[in-house]
Amino acid sequence: MCSTEIAELARRADEFAQLDTRLLGLSIDSIHSHMAWRENLRWILGISVPFPLIANIDMEVAKLFGMLHEQASATATVRAVFLIDPKHVVRALVDYPLDVGRNVDELLRLLVALQTADRNAVACSVNWKPGDKVIVPPPKSESELAERDGHTDYEKLDFYLRKRSL
Repeated sequence: MCSTEIAELARRADEFAQLDTRLLGLSIDSIHSHMAWRENLRWILGISVPFPLIANIDMEVAKLFGMLHEQASATATVRAVFLIDPKHVVRALVDYPLDVGRNVDELLRLLVALQTADRNAVACSVNWKPGDKVIVPPPKSESELAERDGHTDYEKLDFYLRKRSL
């Protein structure tokens, strides 16, 4: 995580908490580096980081999750976000290049889309945002197709592609 990213996540931590989501940072720096970093962010930006930062100095977790840019350097980590569900399943992995920061708006959109899809057994289309129609999963049988045809509230784009409002 870079300083601007951790600061923005700290600023918006309540938005993640409202979505029943806990933030957690991990880097291969030492706990002392993390403590200094937190103090520096507080002093320079007036930001307190309200979530844990894991010191992964032995790189065990970073290696396990494929987060090292070994072609670039033995210690250059991939800037990645893992969205892990309550069952501890990695649902999304978003990698960023070293020279481009994360987009917190997109992370929140992705999180809400995953939660919406799970809660409603639907899919969220490209650029989906809350309030947009969702995609009804395609039928798996003739009877499911007939059942879907009975829904007047579905927008029928094709036999397999239907949208609906939540």
